[in-house]
Amino acid sequence: MYAALFILLLLALIGIIFGHFRRKKIICKIECMDKSDKCSLVEELAKPFGYDYHCCCGYFSSTLDAWQKAAGYTWLYDYMAPRFQMVFDSLPVYFNYCGRTWLIEFWKGQYGINTGAEIGIYHADRLLSESEYRSTLFQAAEDEEMLPCSLELYEENGDYVKISERHWWLTAFLPGVFSRPSKLCLKASICFPNREMLEAFHRGLCRAGYPGELITVQNLCLSFAFHRPLPEHYGLLTRFHRRLSQCLNRMYCRLFVWITRPFVCTEDRILFLYYYIPFCFRKLMRLRRCHRRCHRKNGCHRPKYCKRCRPGRREKS
Repeated sequence: MYAALFILLLLALIGIIFGHFRRKKIICKIECMDKSDKCSLVEELAKPFGYDYHCCCGYFSSTLDAWQKAAGYTWLYDYMAPRFQMVFDSLPVYFNYCGRTWLIEFWKGQYGINTGAEIGIYHADRLLSESEYRSTLFQAAEDEEMLPCSLELYEENGDYVKISERHWWLTAFLPGVFSRPSKLCLKASICFPNREMLEAFHRGLCRAGYPGELITVQNLCLSFAFHRPLPEHYGLLTRFHRRLSQCLNRMYCRLFVWITRPFVCTEDRILFLYYYIPFCFRKLMRLRRCHRRCHRKNGCHRPKYCKRCRPGRREKS
């Protein structure tokens, strides 16, 4: 018994020593890299997950050809989100235009260890009744249907991030930042191709419960601030998952900062996590969960970031 205990202690000591020197080696490796090389590497690592990295401000945003586009959107995604450490306020706006029901939805909140916001543009293939809104799978806007959008996300104590782009899913995610959704304010602006679509969206926004007097319209661009969420009665199970997820998110954020404490810059922290604990890096990048339905079409139940499904791997097999 004493011999087994001694062996376990010896192995633990060897593991601690090995981990210490491995950590030092990784820190030295990152410190010796140029900033441009770091940013390029983080950009390369983020691409398979469907995101770009903005080195100047230290946040991630979705790419135009992100794999999430094929998954579309349905209400079930938001309903299941708290089960996967995504706790946010949402504002879905439904409206009819050109013989189809459109959905432009706004989100702000906590995505794991990332504080972020989203603007998603989707549509159905026909006109829907209100009873069909939650059961329909909306398709993402095609390239010619994308709209110029901008979002500015900030907390009560100051600005966080601002991004503008013509997109179908405009996002911004700040790693290692913890926030309560109710404390965040999302200032959004969307430019429409014509007055008919603008007015249809305006009516949909008012029907969703947003005060019309707080909406600003200039030419074909509409702007408003999404701060306080509209009243929504969550079930007991959903409230439990939201509170539990926020407790875990706060703990993971602190753990992320503590583990990567040799560094201050976001790209340094991310690269350290990538080299030191690759599993945690993958968890960091899962800002939006994979929807199995999308990947079943390709015979895979895992996201694009699985090794078997990476670009070029299928052709070889």
